Amino acid sequence: MAFYELRQYKVLPGKMAGWVEMMEKEIIPFQVSKGMVICGSFRGETDDSIYVWLRRFESEEERVRLYKDVYESTFWKTKIAPLVPEYLDRSAAIITRIVPTGRSTVQ
Repeated sequence: MAFYELRQYKVLPGKMAGWVEMMEKEIIPFQVSKGMVICGSFRGETDDSIYVWLRRFESEEERVRLYKDVYESTFWKTKIAPLVPEYLDRSAAIITRIVPTGRSTVQ
């Protein structure tokens, strides 16, 4: 059964524009190139510290494989990971696995 990963981040003051740019130009395209399904990317409407994105996985096995392909890659370790602390309070990240209900349009 497919499940989703809802990821909510706290963006550091004044860093939202840069974070969104990095997500849209670097992180999302890279993860999609590795096979990740990114369903959405959102910023807070009135709270400039909230960034949320949603990923879909067909199975736990797929999630484990994709995590390895992305987060253990040289590109991620050398180009992306070192920049993240400039934008996010990683200790405040909330990652929630969710499954669609029967009437959800995102089955």
